[in-house]
Amino acid sequence: MKIKIVTLSLVVCFATTTPTKAVTLGAEENSTVNASAPGDTLAPADDYKFRIGGYGEVMARTMDYGLNRWTGTSNGSTRINHGDISIPRFIIAMDYKFNKRWSLGAEIEFEAGGTGIEYELETGTGSENGEYETEVEKGGEVALEQFHITYTHARWLNIRAGHMIVPVGLTNSHHEPIFFFGTQRPEGETTLLPSTWHETGLSVFGRVGSGLATFDYEAQIVAGANPNGFDKYNWIQKGKQGYFETDNFTSPAYVLRVDWVGVQGLRLGGSTYYVANAGKNCDKLTTYKAYGAMPVFVWNLDGQYTGRFLTARANVLSGNIHNADIISSVNRRYSSASPYNRTPYVAKRALTWSAEVGFNLHEVCSALNWTERMPVIYPFAHYEYYNPQEKGQSASSTMDTRCQVSLWQVGLNWKPLSNLVVKADYTTRQIGTAKIFGKGLYNSENEWSIGVAYVGWFFKK
Repeated sequence: MKIKIVTLSLVVCFATTTPTKAVTLGAEENSTVNASAPGDTLAPADDYKFRIGGYGEVMARTMDYGLNRWTGTSNGSTRINHGDISIPRFIIAMDYKFNKRWSLGAEIEFEAGGTGIEYELETGTGSENGEYETEVEKGGEVALEQFHITYTHARWLNIRAGHMIVPVGLTNSHHEPIFFFGTQRPEGETTLLPSTWHETGLSVFGRVGSGLATFDYEAQIVAGANPNGFDKYNWIQKGKQGYFETDNFTSPAYVLRVDWVGVQGLRLGGSTYYVANAGKNCDKLTTYKAYGAMPVFVWNLDGQYTGRFLTARANVLSGNIHNADIISSVNRRYSSASPYNRTPYVAKRALTWSAEVGFNLHEVCSALNWTERMPVIYPFAHYEYYNPQEKGQSASSTMDTRCQVSLWQVGLNWKPLSNLVVKADYTTRQIGTAKIFGKGLYNSENEWSIGVAYVGWFFKK
């Protein structure tokens, strides 16, 4: 028997509308602007029967460094000037309401123009039992990012079943291009966690309280992480299941997110992710059977303020993997035909934190009576630190300092329309340092990027 692992590059997103979620797509969060944007669940329940929309991005950049800082010279990245251009993602989103209580939501994402690779794991009898096979297939990488049924009970209690976003971290919870200034999603979170992280399971969510004491919450039980994919470069990012036609649900993940939204324009929140024994979610069920439990715990705190003159965001995310040394030892001996890196020294703890601020020059100039024709331009500055190898399990665990990155980014966002943004930025990475300012142990990495992104609902009926 063959279990097929298909990686596709199209993602269809059906984001259902319920009266409890504060996430918007096409408008600033907690704003009354463009209330019909994708993901805006604050719209009236009878506002539409069916709608279709989505978002997409185009990006070009030039770089002064090689593609792999782990090979070549002992100085890290080599000095090679080059450029690239891409379509990071194109998303189609759809909602359909069966009635006032029941609705269907989905998202489909076309990612990076597309490559198609099929993985197979031989599970029958014979000489190929338990071996991986790969085939290159026509088409692009297509991911079903969301596909779920939602039952809207009340403002404070709603139930969703299916494939959905895992709301861990700032970027996964608010992943549309209007929720970050850079041409690319923040590197720290997207290095350590899957992005956009989507799993199959059950969710309960709602909004409770009133006035200053208003909170949004979401609790999920979804397919848990697979330690076969944990590595030193990306921590648990590649532990997301989805290579096969079915996901292992032996040790599910428990997710909780809570946001305080009691002040207009301000949101403060946090999330947790816990798997009791990730070893039970591996491809071959006996891989980690001889070892103890392998709990995985991730937490984050984040916030966003959107006002007339400025927008600011901040985030910190970390977590722990128990028995990381055992995972490292097992993974380095894993099949070379598998889709995993098999890199040694998976870290016990990873860390990222970031902050960014942008100023609305249009509103600043209007307030000063300089001109009312200033376009909507946001100059911004962004800083983040991330390290997928922040701390090892034991003294013998060798943590690679080239994984430690301190990053500055400055640039501009121009919004000719409320749902369309043109971005330009300069990024510099200092490798091998935790200092906000100063030189790292290895060659710095610099790049210049431009991009265009849009978001919105195109049609509703």
